[in-house]
Amino acid sequence: MSTAVDMKNIRFWPVMTAIFFGSFLTILSISMINIALPALIDDFHSSLSTIQWTLTGFMLSLGTIAPLTGYLGDKFGYKRVYLFAIIGFTVFSLLCGFAWSATSLIVFRIIQGMFSGLVLPATMTIIFQVIPRAKQPMAISLWALSAMLAPAFGPTISGWLIQYYSWKWLFFINVPIGLLAIVLIIFMIPHYRLSVAKSLDVLGLVTVILSSASLLVALSQGHSWGWTSLRVLGLFAFGLLMLAIFIVRELRADEPLLNLKVFKNIRFTLSLITTTIVTISLYSGTFLTPLFLQTVQHVTPLDTGIILLPASLAMAVAMPLIGKLYTKLGPRALSVPGILLIVIGTLAVSWLSTSTSHLYIIFWMTIRNIGVALTMMPSSNAGMEEIPAVLSGHASAITNWVRNVFGSFAIALFSTLLASHIPTHAATLAAEGAGNEQTITLLAYTMSVNDVYLLATFIALIALPFTWMVKKHKPKEALVPAEVVA
Repeated sequence: MSTAVDMKNIRFWPVMTAIFFGSFLTILSISMINIALPALIDDFHSSLSTIQWTLTGFMLSLGTIAPLTGYLGDKFGYKRVYLFAIIGFTVFSLLCGFAWSATSLIVFRIIQGMFSGLVLPATMTIIFQVIPRAKQPMAISLWALSAMLAPAFGPTISGWLIQYYSWKWLFFINVPIGLLAIVLIIFMIPHYRLSVAKSLDVLGLVTVILSSASLLVALSQGHSWGWTSLRVLGLFAFGLLMLAIFIVRELRADEPLLNLKVFKNIRFTLSLITTTIVTISLYSGTFLTPLFLQTVQHVTPLDTGIILLPASLAMAVAMPLIGKLYTKLGPRALSVPGILLIVIGTLAVSWLSTSTSHLYIIFWMTIRNIGVALTMMPSSNAGMEEIPAVLSGHASAITNWVRNVFGSFAIALFSTLLASHIPTHAATLAAEGAGNEQTITLLAYTMSVNDVYLLATFIALIALPFTWMVKKHKPKEALVPAEVVA
């Protein structure tokens, strides 16, 4: 029956432990695949534009399925949604490991991404619905820590597995972690419900999926098909049309798939813009740096992971400290310096050369990642702390949908720019007599990486005014009306 539950009685550490492992698992699958791209290209005799869909397709499905979280959470409870997602993710991790072609791997990754897309919004919603407001900054920092530890260890683990075993073990390793997460969810998170089930907004679901998929395909294939080709222009037009229909539908529907009225909260909107921009900037580093190290400097996958480890560890170590500072300082005092560090660090890695030292890369990647830590947690918490608990499912679903879809767009954009700039630079270098064909290829690749990093620098800079406008908020303790089943 419906009762008022005092959030002070919620067992903080058991709930956060169960959330930690699930979030860690899903992010680990993203960070590990970055290192594997060159190995997958060689093993399947495919191209970067095809293999990058193991990442882009995963993130697209991860982002587009997020809007379903609010409906499923209201209907079945967020614990059940979380549990179902981890079970599906684990099963398809196993299938990815048995993939026999690039196409089969991409298909399994897309389905895996659908399950993964339910995890982050479900876990974020659980935090804001059952954890006391006074403890929510620390809870979000731990939630973010799980996402930061994954890229900290993911590249190193990935490099070791690829070098000594096979890329297949990047997926097999998810199975024992997934089984552990399933046990923790069953026994450590109570089943609860804050609102009654509603009907599914089918039109909203269809239009948001069609919109996201059409725009991403157009963006990722624009270089090979031609930006002015009928296919690309048609996909852009269709995607924008579906997005417009989705927005109109959600604003008018009695029971929308996503309650877009949460955007009326200016704090939420500003914070979402910031976290989305930071996500794009973060993906630029995780996507470009492994490619540069392995393709240009011929670094092994294991050594690539080791080079990326210090920066990711710095980000992970900073996260709990930032959670404690948030209550005292508020989001602006942390996020503004964070954005500046991201801008400075990204600009520095846009000056790479074929002989750039690994210490240089480690130092500036560390600066970037500390900036990400300073910005991501404060912005995520600031955006959610004024949203009523009953709407937190919609707010978290919107947050993860926007961030992941734009993350997918970013990877598609970065890979397209990288591929399109290489022949342009190569032609210029050849005309200048810069060296033999191999030298010109490496120089052109490096210059193209720098071009994309420079674009990421300007994208990060856009977030600065938005972080400045988010002021400190005093959280209030409250009772949450919930139906709790032990």
